[in-house]
Parts: sequence; structure tokens; C-alpha cells
Amino acid sequence: MIEAKKRKIIIDCDPGHDDAIAILLAAGNKNIELVGITTVAGNAELEKTTLNALKVCEIAGIRDVPVLRGNGQPLIRKRETAPDIHGDSGMDGPVLPEPTKKVEDEHAVDFIIRKVLDSDGDITLVPVGPLTNIAMAMRREPAILSKIQEIVIMGGGTFGNWTPAAEFNIFVDADAAKVVFESGVPITMMGLDLTHQALATEEVSQRIAEINNPAGKFVSDLLIYFRKTYLEVFGFEHPPVHDVCCVAYCIDPTVVETKKLRVDIETKGELTYGMTLVDVHGVTGKEPNVNVALTLDNQKFWDMVVDALKNLGN
Repeated sequence: MIEAKKRKIIIDCDPGHDDAIAILLAAGNKNIELVGITTVAGNAELEKTTLNALKVCEIAGIRDVPVLRGNGQPLIRKRETAPDIHGDSGMDGPVLPEPTKKVEDEHAVDFIIRKVLDSDGDITLVPVGPLTNIAMAMRREPAILSKIQEIVIMGGGTFGNWTPAAEFNIFVDADAAKVVFESGVPITMMGLDLTHQALATEEVSQRIAEINNPAGKFVSDLLIYFRKTYLEVFGFEHPPVHDVCCVAYCIDPTVVETKKLRVDIETKGELTYGMTLVDVHGVTGKEPNVNVALTLDNQKFWDMVVDALKNLGN
């Protein structure tokens, strides 16, 4: 029996509770080759998101995967963070020791460019935070565009969660998102329409709490905090683990149903900055440019997450 080829991914993230679980899913699944973890300001300031990424690596036992610091500011606008959701550290809840793993000296943007150019066109970029690093890489070295296999983005949707029109990741740096969405690279978008289906219910939380290893305990503690803030801020009984959907799709694309639609990024509107205009009914007549994820197979998704967390204890 021929073993399936591992999918090579670079996770570009701003940990973040759901970012952390996304990293653990990648680390605990045999069908993923985690090429690198790059960080960006988003849920918290860059120094905090980078430290959080190193802490997640410590929990997961990730030794050989480099962590690289990226951009601490959006391309143009003032930085915005989300302490009401993720706490001051960006990953409040679990009490974790300082990591022994160190961040690399190379800048995240340079790493992305180098790895993509040196590849056989088989690297997927998985940005689950603001798109600043990805846009900067595209601007600095356009030669990467033809060599990126796919970009799997957590962001956007037909409604907002940071403003009435805009989802947080896109809103934080919509100018960068516009660069990425207009790049011509194959894009799959995990927007709020999809990620709000990935709810960590009490049943799911119980399954994770019963995993007898550090990764399971860590995620269980993450979800306790995340559940509290999502209830307080959004009135959600169960928190959605947005970013995890991107890695799950990379493992098994059948975990979601997608539709090719036109998506444009609003960067000019006074009230609509950061909006992803998803042309669901084809009214613009523009060529579809994004695979938009619309439906999640919940059972398959959570089985995947639980199995990965169990694997991290072996």
C-alpha cells in the first residue's frame, strides 16, 4: 500500500486560542508536514503572538519546525488587537512555563519567500491571522505567486464579527487582504459562514478533557477561557474554533463543502472597511476567484481534532 503524500504547509498565525489548536492539529496528524510557523500581530501584539507560538510548540513537542517572527503592524492602518476575546496575553487561560524553543533570526516574510521558491510548487500557505506577512511576501517577490500550491485563509464571510461588515482578520489589514485576494493564487476561504459551525460544544469539550496528555489538558483549559469570553462578548453558548478549519481542510478537503465565488475586499468604505464582498448570486458578473467554504462535516472535523490531540501523547 502506497502511503499518501504529506501536505506541506506553513501556518501563518497570531496565537490566539483557535490558532493554538490549529497548530496542534497539524502537529498531531500524519498527513501534514509542518514546514514552518510564522507569526503576525493580530489577536495580540507580535511579541505576544510569537511567544504563544513557541509555547504551543513546547506543549506539542515540536522540536524541528522553525518559528519565525513576522510583521508587527498592518501595511497602512493602525494596529488593532482583541484582548476582550483572547485576553491580554493573546492566549489567556492555561498556565504555561516559558518555552525552551527559540524564535529563528530570519524574518517570516523572507522565510516564506525562500521556502516557496525552493519548493516544487507543493507548499500551501495557511494564514489564520491578518494577511500582512503573505501580502508582504507577494509584493517583495512576485515569483512566488506561480509556485504557491494554495492559500487556505481563515477570514471574511458574508457578515462581520468585528464590525457589522467585517471579520476581524480581514479588518485588521484589509489592504493586505486585497493584495492576496487579487494575486491570482488559488484561494480557499474559511469565513464566518463556515467557522461558526465549528463549535466546541460541551460534548466536544468533554471528549477533549478526557484525553490524558498535556496537549489535551492545554486545549481543555483554552476552551474553558474561550467559552467564557465568547459568551460575554458575542452571546455564543459555545465558542467557534475558526482557525482549526483551515488545517482540517488541508488534511481532508471533504471536511467542508465549497463553492467557487467572486470575493472582493473593501478598503475604501467608511463603514465597510474590511468587508469581504462575497458574490453569492453572481450579480457582479465577475469571474469567481475564491473557493468559499460553506458547510462543515462536524463529526469528521472533531474526530480529526481529537485523534490529533491523542497522537501528541504517543
